[in-house]
Amino acid sequence: MPLRSDWSERSCSLARGLDILGDPWGSLVLREVFFGNGRFDAIKSRLHIADNVLSKRLGWLVDSGLLAQRPYFDGARTRQEYVLTPKGEDALPVLNAIILWSEKHLDAPADNAHMRVIHNDCGLPTASADTCSHCGARLTAANTSWHSLTRSEHPLALATAPASRDLPNESEPSE
Repeated sequence: MPLRSDWSERSCSLARGLDILGDPWGSLVLREVFFGNGRFDAIKSRLHIADNVLSKRLGWLVDSGLLAQRPYFDGARTRQEYVLTPKGEDALPVLNAIILWSEKHLDAPADNAHMRVIHNDCGLPTASADTCSHCGARLTAANTSWHSLTRSEHPLALATAPASRDLPNESEPSE
């Protein structure tokens, strides 16, 4: 059963993009994976999300090509963690734009409920989603940090898509 209406065949680019990136839970799951938090239980704990909702969103993000599964051994059995794909990594400017728009236009419920987009190379917060507003460099997951005051006193480097050789073959069965 689909999560909602399917806009993937619409003639409008915005509608097609929102079909993938417009779901709040999906975007929050992507946020967690960008923070390096790709294991099911860790995502569930951070988002306070029901198992079935998280399972659907993770499956949907994998099917959409934004995330991939990578096996890890937890000491008892092999499980799957979720990692960005290059397509998922390319969603960074969209998430940055939402962060920046929210910081500019929405009141925070607490003094520590802020998030900044930091360009690592110059070390400054940016006011632009895709290029550093101070030095003009293109922002990528490799050179960007998010500073969420509810998570850390310091900016946290973002996860990047692993090299394709580090991901399982798509034809291999997954958990």
